[in-house]
Amino acid sequence: MSKAYTGGCACGAIRYEISDEPIVMNDCQCRDCQKASGTGHGSYLSFPSRQRVKLEGMATHRDIVADSGNTKTHAFCPTCGSPVYLTFAAAPDVFTVHAGSLDDPGRYKPQMTTYRVRGYPWDQLDPAVPKFDGMPPG
Repeated sequence: MSKAYTGGCACGAIRYEISDEPIVMNDCQCRDCQKASGTGHGSYLSFPSRQRVKLEGMATHRDIVADSGNTKTHAFCPTCGSPVYLTFAAAPDVFTVHAGSLDDPGRYKPQMTTYRVRGYPWDQLDPAVPKFDGMPPG
């Protein structure tokens, strides 16, 4: 087993530690991720077990309805405003963190890009990474 993934918000009020390996690492170019990141995409690591995440601190939550019709919950620090993690009503066990919230963001290695159809020419992502117009098939 590799070392745990650790991270948190900019001010340190929220911290996490995850011993699992991510099930996927992806860049998402949907409008919600663009707005949440303040740039052309969001970068995420999704882990298989929300119950195996050690989480300290209290996040503020904001629910949105995704293109799929499912609700996703964005969690951010109420003190510094940093986005930290997401959860999904349709996949309650999955715990997703923002790549930029990692203590070692160099561990992030994108495996796919989702919602390519919403991307902008000025947001150049790795051309070798598979790209999907929406979510990838099953």
